[in-house]
Amino acid sequence: MTDIAERVKADMTTAMKAGERDLTGALRLVLSELQKAAKEGDADEVAVLRRERKRRLEAAEQYRENDRAELAAGEEQEAEIIASYLPAELDDDELEAIVREAVAQTGASEAKDMGRVMSVAMPKVGGRADGKRVSAKVREALGA
Repeated sequence: MTDIAERVKADMTTAMKAGERDLTGALRLVLSELQKAAKEGDADEVAVLRRERKRRLEAAEQYRENDRAELAAGEEQEAEIIASYLPAELDDDELEAIVREAVAQTGASEAKDMGRVMSVAMPKVGGRADGKRVSAKVREALGA
């Protein structure tokens, strides 16, 4: 088991002992997804956590659209729990610096070079920024 999964498991045990049923349930689901991804050979725990967080936020949005505020609040609470295990997001200046470095490294100068820049930038981002956000910064840097 890896660092994040071990931390989730330890926190789940603590929540169980404290009788925090909602937290225990959320952590149990997160741990299950992490273990399932590990079995499938997906070692990127951050990606799994981001995917699960995104699912919760999308579900909350659907519940709000259907006037189910109590269910939406529960999904948002789970999303916050999951977010607490994610690395801190890059601020705009840090992200722009990474993108500038990737553009310089690849020698990119136009929009058709975006794929090359993204393939250099994303590993440097290391899951600390959403792909859409990185993509927007790359487009901006290439003037696309």
